Amino acid sequence: MKNKFCRDFLSLTFITLLFLQGIAQQKPLKIGDKIPEKVWSMPLQVLNAPQKIFELAKDRDKLILLDFWNTWCSSCLRNFPKMEELQKHFGSQIKILAVSNENRTVLEKFFSSTNGKRYSKTISLAEDKIFHTLFPHRGVPYIIWIKNGKLLNTTDAEQVTEKAITEIITHAQSSLETVVQAEKSRPLMLSQNFDKEKNAELLGYTFISKGRIRSFSYGTWFHREKGKTYGRQFTNLSLMEIYNAVGDELFTRRGENFSIKRLVNLLKHPEDIDFNTGMDQKETAAKLYNIDYIIPKTQSDSLYTRMLRMINENTEYTALLQKRPTRCLVLKRTSSKDKIATKGGTTIDRFLKTPSVLQNTTFDFLLSSLNAKYDITPLPVVDETDYKGKIDLHFSNINDLKTLQKELLGYDLTLEETDRNLLMLILKDSKIINP
Repeated sequence: MKNKFCRDFLSLTFITLLFLQGIAQQKPLKIGDKIPEKVWSMPLQVLNAPQKIFELAKDRDKLILLDFWNTWCSSCLRNFPKMEELQKHFGSQIKILAVSNENRTVLEKFFSSTNGKRYSKTISLAEDKIFHTLFPHRGVPYIIWIKNGKLLNTTDAEQVTEKAITEIITHAQSSLETVVQAEKSRPLMLSQNFDKEKNAELLGYTFISKGRIRSFSYGTWFHREKGKTYGRQFTNLSLMEIYNAVGDELFTRRGENFSIKRLVNLLKHPEDIDFNTGMDQKETAAKLYNIDYIIPKTQSDSLYTRMLRMINENTEYTALLQKRPTRCLVLKRTSSKDKIATKGGTTIDRFLKTPSVLQNTTFDFLLSSLNAKYDITPLPVVDETDYKGKIDLHFSNINDLKTLQKELLGYDLTLEETDRNLLMLILKDSKIINP
């Protein structure tokens, strides 16, 4: 039996290679294009099905959804139960098939794990090259809709609903929004016609929009050359997330450590820019921002200052850096005796664990952790130790400020509450005069 499977597998591999050679010169399919005839009879590797080999021909007359996924994609996994329910609901009218380019061994290991067993009813292609060639994409989950032997549409997973499927199988007007995933390495929305202009060089570029754009993933991208960043891209993020990223860069250039504690939010409606971008709500999607900002490469040092100015000019908010008298905690040494010098070894940053350990690190690690923890103190923490070397610190428990201060004394360190004129990132409504 094992030898037969090996022979079948080798035969399948050979057939797949021949097919891929046949479509190697074919461009990716566009909406309305016919699915190549050979695809329908191509033997495909599948898991979680009675047969290890599957052909799409028997489902040719159905609405077919190819659900591209990978084992590391949590969004893909969250999508599986919905797909299973839709398959049950519509029965023989549709065929939903998960498609992964990961090898069979990886998928078998996943589906046998505690987490993977929850999705053991999900029929999935393994080691796919065919559909990844015909429908290239940059992120998962990604859905291919096939109807009447043609590519009907390409969407994100959120649009796979009972309503959307019903519209298609009843020939009603479809509400699907086409998603063609954007290439983040190029300026957002810049026409590819520009790439054909051999005598033109892009010196600067500004794109800013409000509202979710489905063809963009959630996140950020850097335009870099020879170690210098001359552009930054943010896609489908809240304005607060963008402010935090820009603020961090601006503070770093001034030798300061930025944290949420160094931000003063004076907005009348702060919830308009600060919310959970992972929430699947129309109201949330309408508040998301997309930004791509590029300046001349020779002026890269001014990128974030100019970007913040551009955001101010194109939104109803104003963000600025300003020094203000601020209540804070100041880290100081209480003696000249050095009890913190590192003994070397591996760098360990486990300050927020119990026990708390910092080994062969700088004080920046300590400050970053403290400024990230509101439950220890809501006040910003600044370093006035003037200590330049690497440190070793070991605390039994840092769950509250009083305990932390007590353990710091053992290293001749103290945290003193006082006022300092600190650099802060101020957010305000544009129509409000700075107090």
